[in-house]
Parts: sequence; C-alpha cells; structure tokens
Amino acid sequence: MKHYLVGGAVRDQLLGIPVIDHDWVVVGSTPDDMLKAGFKSVGKDFPVFLHPDSHEEYALARVERKTGPGYHGFEFSTDASVTLEEDLSRRDLTINAIAQRKNGELVDPFNGKADIENRVLRHVSKAFVEDPVRILRIAKFMARFSHLGFTIADETLELMRHMVDAGEVDNLVPERIWQEMQGALLARTPGAFFQALRACGALAVILPEVDALFGVPQPAKWHPEIDSGIHTLMVLEQAALQSTELDVRFAALCHDLGKATTPTDILPSHHGHEERGARLTETLCERLRVPKKTRDIAVLTARWHTHCHRSIDSKASKLVKLLQSMDVVRKPERFEYYLQVCKADARGRLGQEQSAYPQADFLRQVAKVFLQVDTAAIARATDDKSTIAARITEARVNTIKQWLDSYPSD
Repeated sequence: MKHYLVGGAVRDQLLGIPVIDHDWVVVGSTPDDMLKAGFKSVGKDFPVFLHPDSHEEYALARVERKTGPGYHGFEFSTDASVTLEEDLSRRDLTINAIAQRKNGELVDPFNGKADIENRVLRHVSKAFVEDPVRILRIAKFMARFSHLGFTIADETLELMRHMVDAGEVDNLVPERIWQEMQGALLARTPGAFFQALRACGALAVILPEVDALFGVPQPAKWHPEIDSGIHTLMVLEQAALQSTELDVRFAALCHDLGKATTPTDILPSHHGHEERGARLTETLCERLRVPKKTRDIAVLTARWHTHCHRSIDSKASKLVKLLQSMDVVRKPERFEYYLQVCKADARGRLGQEQSAYPQADFLRQVAKVFLQVDTAAIARATDDKSTIAARITEARVNTIKQWLDSYPSD
C-alpha cells in the first residue's frame, strides 16, 4: 500500500497559497485492507476513507469509463492494480493531476507544474469531454485564479465549446450548477466565472437571463460602458470588493436582469426594468433552487435598486414604502446587503469605480428615524385593529417627513 498527496493540496503548494484540504490517493490496496488498517469508509460512488487519526480523505486509485450522458454516466474501477499514473490521467486539469511522494518528490506525468508556472488551465486528456461538470469547474478555477494571471488553453476552450454544442451541458442538474456557481461567487474574481462560461457558449444554456444582457445598450450618460452585460460584471466586481457575502454578490449579478427584456423601441432607455428583473430573478432562482434567503435579497434588490439611487430626492411616503418592503424592522441585515449592492451598482460603471455614494448613508439615517416610531403604542391606542397597519404607516411617513424638513438640502 502506497499513498500520495494529490490534487488541490499539491497545486496550491506550488502556487504558494494556503492549503485548505489534504487529499490522498492510495495505490495497491483494497477496501478490506483500508478497513483493517482502521480507516472509516465514507465514499458513496467509489471507495473513500477517513484516516483514523488525521480524518483526512484517502481514496483508492481508480479509473473510470463513460457509460451514459451527464456526469453520473460513469463506471469506476478501484482494483488494486490501478496505477498512480492511471489515476492521475482521469483528472480534469493538468494542474490537478500532480501527486507528491512522502519525500516531497513530485509525480507529474502531464506537466502540470509547467502549466502552473505558465498560468494555464489545460485538460489532461480528451476524456475531459465526458463530464460536463468540468466546464463549471474550469470556470470556477478562473474565478479563483484569474487574478494570478491564469487563462484557459485554446485547445481546452475548444473542447468546452464542443461539449456545449453536443448538448452535454443540458445534462447538468440545478443543484450542481448552483453548488459550483456559489463557489465561484465566493471566489476572488467571481466575474471571471461568467466570462469563461460565456466564452464557450455555456452561459446561454445555464444562465440565459445573464447571457441575454450582453449586447443590450444603456444610456451613455449614465453608463459609459454602454453594454448591460459588461455593466453587470463590473457591478459584481464592485460587490466583491465590498463584501464576501454570497447574498450581496448574487444580488449584484441579478440586479439588472430586466434590461435584457426591454422593448427594442425604447432602447437604450430601460423603463420598468426593475419589476421585469425581479420576475426574471425569481424564475432563475426557482430553476437553480437557490436558497430562499439568497433569493429574497436578490429579488428585492432587482425591484428596488433604482429607488436607492433616487432616495435623497424621494418623498417620505416612498421611503417608507421602500423600508417596509425591505422589512427593515425584522431584517436589518438584508437592508444593509441591499445598500451594498446599490453602492456597487453606482460604482460598476466606467470611470465611476471610486465615486461617492451618499445615498447609502442617507437611507441608513432614514431607517433609524423609521425605527423610532413606537408601533406598540400605536397598536394599543387603536380601537379598530384593522386600521393598525395604516396608522403605523401614516406615523412613519409623518415622522420621516419632519426629519426630511431639517435634512441639509446640499
């Protein structure tokens, strides 16, 4: 029995970045041998074991054979005769197909170390086309590593396009798409994920609502970058600079989806895109089974983001309607996420990356005034309980109106 450190741990060591997980491949062993040695079996599709002391994952060396469409259509063999090189050959990218012996010596049959040095994502073999998840993984690696200068090899990008044309991407299940997309959104440069998917044609299949934004013009006065798709990626970049929260970044991605369905006769204006965008976001989230909390923030931001931009000039009644829609009393965190996306939206424009955004602090102050209204006292003083909600709203409007009268006009 021999074991080798493999995959991401070796790759990240060579990149000089922190190693999160240590995965090992075991050659010349069987499941019974592993169990007798004290390992605990945890694998579902193929034998994976936890070390009795370190609890790190040890997988038997394996080879695989394509038997059907999608990424479930595989048969695996973990016979004790499977070699380390055979196991490495079935991995997706050369940078992930490097093993390390106990003495630190590398086993690198596909020149992954050179591709790390040259900052290239390259497939190991033509078997790459057999698993559509690999398209998502490459796109996610771009989100993780594009800031280090990584690009996708031309021949690998061509294979990805071939997979899209062959309909392999159609076999991806929503849960897996969201899993990989979530990881990309939390990465250093999430926009690179969507750029990579667009480059191979997969974005139109997986996220048609986002893909449709590219090529849709916006008024140059407000959007020097013109293109709605480019703007969306710029907003996502700004959101990533502000926050590591998934909900903020996802809402940034979805905030302008409605612009893709603007009637052509009113372009480049986008009147009514907010409500259209909210509906499209709901559709996208339902299809990908996005968690409710993440979905709700994205839908609300799509519907209300332009109200934030205009908030300093808004009437008290509109400000109250916005804050009530955000449920700022019970969900102040959601309101804060909304403000962060709106700020990212304002800065996600060519030449506006460092612009001030006083609207966010203004609305925070309005929210404080809104929360000062004693709703319990109003409820106790109201005989007709059916009018409580209306009376609370009226009190909030009047309180904010008085506050606005004293707010500096400049």
